[in-house]
Amino acid sequence: MAAVGCVALAGASAASFRLLNVALGRLVPPPPSAQRNPWKWRNIWTSLAHSLLSGASALLGFWMHPQMAQDLIESHPPASHRLLGISLGYFLQDFLDMANNQKLHQCWELLFHHLVVIVCFGFAFLAHRYVGFAMVALLVEINSVFLHLRTILLMAGQAQTTSYRLTSLVNLGTYVVFRITTLAWMTRWLVLNRESISPGTYALSTVGMAIMTPMNIILFYRLLRNDFLTSRRCEKEK
Repeated sequence: MAAVGCVALAGASAASFRLLNVALGRLVPPPPSAQRNPWKWRNIWTSLAHSLLSGASALLGFWMHPQMAQDLIESHPPASHRLLGISLGYFLQDFLDMANNQKLHQCWELLFHHLVVIVCFGFAFLAHRYVGFAMVALLVEINSVFLHLRTILLMAGQAQTTSYRLTSLVNLGTYVVFRITTLAWMTRWLVLNRESISPGTYALSTVGMAIMTPMNIILFYRLLRNDFLTSRRCEKEK
């Protein structure tokens, strides 16, 4: 795919996710507990749609094209490259959506996260290299499915339900497997394959991992504290 085609695909993806965002506002109207923040309600549902698509597709890509797992730099099917472009478009759309609808102090962490992803994914997408490495990164979206479901249930006022507690448990489990472990494996892969990676790409990837890893560890602690440590402390006080 030529550079013009790559830009067109990413742009079409961003536009499509924007249209989906608007449509979800009508298809899945916010419950009374979320009507004070309808923007966030639509945003989370749009993010859930992207996570379902990208997480499942990345996993399927490795299953259908096992060579990609052996060579994360050069080997990848066209479908994985297209998926990378679609995800790039989503992150561009979500970055603009947050920047336009939230105050900076409320979303700077996510904006920073998205900026790092956009730069790394954009490089791999335009260069047609390291697509396999990007597909490993998209496996994180498997956990994001449950992370977004947790937020939806929380906004819907379902924090005391069995569904929320079960989702929280699955969220933490998949967080460890598909987010923390995946990021640790990616960091290890970068170290072991340093000689096969150009200095500029290695520096970009290393900076990305150095930023993403502590951010995800902090988020894990917040989830653990809010869903389990705090609730247990309240139960003991009762």
